[in-house]
Amino acid sequence: MEYLLNLGILFCIYGVLALSLNLVVGMAGLLSLAQAAFYGIGAYATALGMTALGMDFFTSLALGAGLNIIAAGFVGRILSRWKGDYYAIVSAGLSIIVFSILLNWKELTRGPLGIFGIPKPAIFGQGIESNAGFLILCLVVLGIIFALYEWIDRSSFGRALKAVREDEQLATVLGYPAEKMKSLIFIMSAVIAGIAGSLFASYIAFIDPSTFQVKEGIFLFTIIVIGGLASSWGSVLGALVLLSLPEALRFIGLPYEVAAQLQQIIYGATLVLMMVFKPKGFLGKYRM
Repeated sequence: MEYLLNLGILFCIYGVLALSLNLVVGMAGLLSLAQAAFYGIGAYATALGMTALGMDFFTSLALGAGLNIIAAGFVGRILSRWKGDYYAIVSAGLSIIVFSILLNWKELTRGPLGIFGIPKPAIFGQGIESNAGFLILCLVVLGIIFALYEWIDRSSFGRALKAVREDEQLATVLGYPAEKMKSLIFIMSAVIAGIAGSLFASYIAFIDPSTFQVKEGIFLFTIIVIGGLASSWGSVLGALVLLSLPEALRFIGLPYEVAAQLQQIIYGATLVLMMVFKPKGFLGKYRM
């Protein structure tokens, strides 16, 4: 039972991350690989806030949101100069910079030793100590983010954002402030990724920089490509599929080293097959 609860919590966290990335990639058409950076900022803000500053979970979550707003606002202005593949490369550079800071600023982050003893959230003074309680919290957060995604998707802002995605020049001529809209959705995406990072840090109770490398951003990108771009249900389905695949390998009885390599092969093969036979993903609205 605890095994299933653990899977459910991780599914919720990655579902939130996938929804956050799909706002930028699916809805706005921006090839961002920066999500791991915002995920890490949220996680470390919660870890340091709760262990070093004596904050509660929700205050430290707000701290992470504030830091991500600043970081995404600054980086978004830089990224606005680039498009397409160049946007992806520069955004990946942000993840590398954040990873390097987390790894080398040992006085603050403890570097590769990580931060341990991160407390669980408390609501009205009652700590959430059981996995079942934490799963309920994660499901509530996933439901809120899912509803927010749907609201944005159906709003005039979402429709305008899709117009910018399809033809930015025409949308600008028609009076849409394309740069401001892309910056706003980028910041919103960063804040949501930070929320997922806060949940992850509090659940695992230990974090180190290795979790927040560029490969994590690529993994999230794979989730939304397989699930479907610009689809809230696709984001959730993609997270479920890619989290379930490695778990199936546990029951085969392969050595850990072989299973880890096979997992990467399966991810790559799945992505290639989807791009060839189902380029919109399972539930996507656009081709990559």
